[in-house]
Amino acid sequence: MDIIISNSSNDPIYLQIVNQIKAMIMSGELAPGEALPSMRNLAMQMRISLITTKRAYEELERDGFIETYTGKGSFVKAQNAEFLKEENLRQIEALLSEAADKAKMNGITFDELSDIMKMLF
Repeated sequence: MDIIISNSSNDPIYLQIVNQIKAMIMSGELAPGEALPSMRNLAMQMRISLITTKRAYEELERDGFIETYTGKGSFVKAQNAEFLKEENLRQIEALLSEAADKAKMNGITFDELSDIMKMLF
């Protein structure tokens, strides 16, 4: 599992880990039931704090992407199609909201923005 941490990113390290693991799960790169590295191993590999990896795994579990079993480790949770679709829609809404805000700031009308979206889609 390749996770790349950027020191120049505005996102904290734990969030960079969360986002990359979510993307791997949603793309199918990490399959349901697949074991993740232990928090300790991931921290050592990435040369970061164990607390950082613990926070990332806790957030992934809270969001329903992984399951953690005491003494066994953390595993990719079996996702239903509706859950993955909802997560993708949430991410798309965030991106479209940012695009709409930029369009408004630059005087682009809804019709112009809609035409751009039609062209891209």
